[in-house]
Amino acid sequence: MSQNEKAQTTPHFSMQKIYLKRNDYEAPNPSSVFKEDWKPEVTLDLDIKDQKLEDDRYEVILSISITANNAGQVAFRLVIDQAALFLISNFPDERLEEALGSACPAIMFPYLRETVDHMLLKGGFPPLMLAPVNFDALYREKKAKLN
Repeated sequence: MSQNEKAQTTPHFSMQKIYLKRNDYEAPNPSSVFKEDWKPEVTLDLDIKDQKLEDDRYEVILSISITANNAGQVAFRLVIDQAALFLISNFPDERLEEALGSACPAIMFPYLRETVDHMLLKGGFPPLMLAPVNFDALYREKKAKLN
């Protein structure tokens, strides 16, 4: 087998670019929320989407939506779409699906966490230290629901 043939069949995985696709922040009641002791009730939703752009290029979007209520008022709402371009080639379909649903978001998560903390600090709120996420378990759970 020649070097060229070997390169065409060897699996390849790399992140090409990471970027912020969406960043929506709202603090509708700052003057009254900041008067109260900070004991928020936080709701958080995390979602993963992917799309094929070209032959071996994929865009993966890791989305988070966070709402914090404090003393019965909305303190802030934050929606962030952290996106990245990945070059993935010569993966069997099942492994490709797993890479897009587990490996890619795991690589992207620290960037998302940094953006969340930065936005909240800029808004005058304490940082929200997002707990680590087991994207392998989330992927397996999602796959089990589909079967």
